Amino acid sequence: MDILNKVRSYREEEDKIKWEGTFAEYLDIVKRRPEVAQTAHSRVYNMIKSSGLTERNGQKLYHFFGEEIFGLEDSIERLVEEYFHPAAKRLDVRKRILLLMGPVSGGKSSIVTLLKRGFEQYSKTDAGAVYAIKGCPMHEDPLHLIPNHLRDDFFEEYGIRIEGSLSPLSTMRLEREYNGRIEDVLVERIFFSEDKRVGIGTFTPSDPKSQDIADLTGSIDFSTIAEFGSESDPRAYRFDGEFNKANRGMMEFQEMLKLDEKFLWHLLSLTQEGNFKAGRFALISADELIVAHTNETEYRSFISNKKNEALHSRIIVMPIPYNLKVSQEERIYQKMIRESDMKHVHVAPHALRAAAIFSILTRLETPNKQGVDLVKKMRLYDGESVEGFNQMDVEELQKEFTNEGMKGIDPRYVINRISSAIIRKEVPSINALDVLRALKDGLDQHASISQEDRDKYMNYIAIARKEYDEIAKKEIQKAFVYSYEESAITLMDNYLDNVEAFCNKNKIRDPLTGEEMNPDEKLMRSIEEQIGVSENAKKAFREEILIRISAYARKGKRFDYNSHDRLREAIQKKLFADLKDVVKITTSSKTPDESQLKKVNEVVARLIDEHGYNSTSANELLRYVGSLLNR
Repeated sequence: MDILNKVRSYREEEDKIKWEGTFAEYLDIVKRRPEVAQTAHSRVYNMIKSSGLTERNGQKLYHFFGEEIFGLEDSIERLVEEYFHPAAKRLDVRKRILLLMGPVSGGKSSIVTLLKRGFEQYSKTDAGAVYAIKGCPMHEDPLHLIPNHLRDDFFEEYGIRIEGSLSPLSTMRLEREYNGRIEDVLVERIFFSEDKRVGIGTFTPSDPKSQDIADLTGSIDFSTIAEFGSESDPRAYRFDGEFNKANRGMMEFQEMLKLDEKFLWHLLSLTQEGNFKAGRFALISADELIVAHTNETEYRSFISNKKNEALHSRIIVMPIPYNLKVSQEERIYQKMIRESDMKHVHVAPHALRAAAIFSILTRLETPNKQGVDLVKKMRLYDGESVEGFNQMDVEELQKEFTNEGMKGIDPRYVINRISSAIIRKEVPSINALDVLRALKDGLDQHASISQEDRDKYMNYIAIARKEYDEIAKKEIQKAFVYSYEESAITLMDNYLDNVEAFCNKNKIRDPLTGEEMNPDEKLMRSIEEQIGVSENAKKAFREEILIRISAYARKGKRFDYNSHDRLREAIQKKLFADLKDVVKITTSSKTPDESQLKKVNEVVARLIDEHGYNSTSANELLRYVGSLLNR
């Protein structure tokens, strides 16, 4: 019964924040809290801002989108700063249709859905409270009751600018029900709801021959004409079109560019002038954010049609490309699995990463920059450090192709293939090899992939496999080294002692005999060679390490095992190189002896306890890495 209690509690909370009063009482609220009279564009911007933001490396990360939209930080920042923010300030950009343009499964619909759900929740908060004339089917702004000749005086007193005119139905009700006394008109607090068609509208094109403009603007109720005597009587009109119901909030146009031309012109009037024509009435005012979305092919076709030229300048196009960061792509897959019926299946660590590497490679353009291949570019985009490159190089790569991310494999394809792997394997656990095999098998069934792309994609699967091989080796390496962290720290301290002696041209003292010796060049090179530091570059690398240690010391921080990514990688590889023979013998032996069996069991236990594997995937990983090392 707990769920019923929660429903009851939610209903009681909603009842508490309901409000009804006269227009005079509403003006008191406006005086105290002017934000209740904000425009739809201002409301959506403040809603996003209220969730907070974090600035990282000069980039704004909006928490409103944080746990739902991954890897589209640049697009989101542009959307908020170039559209919502100036529109909230009543700049001319608010008179434009917002068109999200990008590939399938790129996040366009997710962004719009987040805005709609956000609006619903925000309207229940004090900051996002919305009030409307009671009984108005368009949830009309009560301030429309203020006559035009008094609006300048109202602005001087309240600091609020009023836009729009009273609707035909509210005008009639004001005269007949309230005898023109605007102070007595009843006002109520409303709560946005897509399901109840309050403040949120959605329009989907259908057959142009059968779809009626009434779907947008409302229609005459012919059954009432005999009662009210005229088609121009507002009581004989149903104000139930999407334009009517989305007033004060937002309107989503799905596949807008598939709309018939007559629909687009109504849309243009609403965004540009803030009103639309319906029935035999004067223009009807509406304040709503218009968001549409489409794919690139349809947009290019729309732009090339000269009949649409007048609309071009009335649309703000926001490109929403695919995510181009491996780590964020993983999060997309994790989210999609959580929301599916597959969440009970154990997906081995790094299986989704292998799929993400493949997906990102299909979306990246081959760089022209010298010394950068597709894999290095992928790593740089994901924030990994790549020797010889910095943030400026990343920015240069990003500027090289303005259309990057508009094509490639979409996340839904990957999830579909993972589902296929689960069903085919018929066990509650899948690993990276299962996923890559499923992706490879699915390429032949993907109708939109050309033979040229198919060949490229097969190569990307091979690259993803190589990347996974390195990850798998590291994983086993960590699990095989008993007290791994301690072993790594000991090796690093030894290396740093030798580096310091080398750079300062000093001797090093043997800890056992006390004898002074030259720095151990063999040890230092055995570590540096793991990450490709050449003989000519060794001096610069060692000096760079010392400089980093000094910088840490000046800040009162201790240089430790995690302070230098490349040195940590070199230490890990060196430890693994020293252990390869042990790993090969232990994993390849068909009849391991007691000590080998004990070691295997220890490794499996560590993989399960510390690295997120289950028994099946841990044993599969062991066997696979053993086969890699024995090749």
